[in-house]
Amino acid sequence: MIFRQSLLRELVTAAVATFFVLLGIMLTVQLVRLLGLAASGAITSVSVVALLGFALLNHLPLLLSLTLFIAVLMTLTRSYRDSEMIVWFSCGMSLTQWIRPVLAFAVPLVVIIAILSLVLSPWAMEKSENFRRQLDSRDDVSAASPGIFRESRQADRVFFVEEVSGAENLVANVFVSSTQHQRQGVMVAARGFQEIAENGDRFLVLLDGRRYEGVPGDPEYKVYQFERYAMRVETAESRAPRAPTTKSVPTLQLLLERTASHLGELAWRIGLPVSALLLSLLAIPLSFVNPRAGRSMNLLLALLIYITYSNLLSITQVSVAQSRVTFAVGLLGVHAAMFAVLVLLFYRRLLVFSPFRLLR
Repeated sequence: MIFRQSLLRELVTAAVATFFVLLGIMLTVQLVRLLGLAASGAITSVSVVALLGFALLNHLPLLLSLTLFIAVLMTLTRSYRDSEMIVWFSCGMSLTQWIRPVLAFAVPLVVIIAILSLVLSPWAMEKSENFRRQLDSRDDVSAASPGIFRESRQADRVFFVEEVSGAENLVANVFVSSTQHQRQGVMVAARGFQEIAENGDRFLVLLDGRRYEGVPGDPEYKVYQFERYAMRVETAESRAPRAPTTKSVPTLQLLLERTASHLGELAWRIGLPVSALLLSLLAIPLSFVNPRAGRSMNLLLALLIYITYSNLLSITQVSVAQSRVTFAVGLLGVHAAMFAVLVLLFYRRLLVFSPFRLLR
């Protein structure tokens, strides 16, 4: 009882610390990426928080799986280094007796990973893709970020807007560089607004501005001054919509529509909680520290196994999606191989304390 309570307490403490460290790293990476997109005008600044939340839900299964593996590995590694494991072994305990408390700690997290992988992560990806489609539906002027030069999607105009009022579609200090009839033109205006015609066409109406046409110094160089100038802008209907991905398809739909790509995604989603459970058990024999081999050898081996396992899951997903292997082989093959590695590692560690070995 004392053994189990102390182990669970240490596992929870290590898991909480590990999770927040990994969460901080993930949020920092995603935030930098989203802020870069916002700075370039690909997304709005107000959408950063929403997209960050969707990204968090999408990455949580992997985050929790890695947290579970590291927590068990580091806790038992510390016990080996502090000679606590030697004390427990001297009391007649076997390494297999660590399986039950580790499972008691791991199973609730594995259930959470399964719920996230099968339900919440696809929902978050669907919401994220819908959100991005709404952002893609903006016209070129609405998509422009204040203070940043932005090229139109047809690559025939460059916009610069110093201030944008989204509620009233007002813009201030506008610069537009465009090419019309093979002639370069530049327009500047103090203010402007967006207008929708009766037929649905969108126009950027510039007020109190000038248009410079041609190349300065050329005999045909002209300067026009205008009070009102209407420029048609590209509408959302003229752009190709963002194609949905299998990551956003609900799990029930994957089961009903058993295409190759859907089966590949299904193998990935089911594989995440299964791999989390196997990794937590793999951490038990991998935590063994051999002073003669160095204190970090077990960590390097654990890192190698984790990377290999993760890459095999990704390769399996692609192979099933491309119909190279069947769904059953893809789902069971990698996990069966890792289970065999788990049994082999336990056998090697138990063999160390075997009475037959001691008699040699």
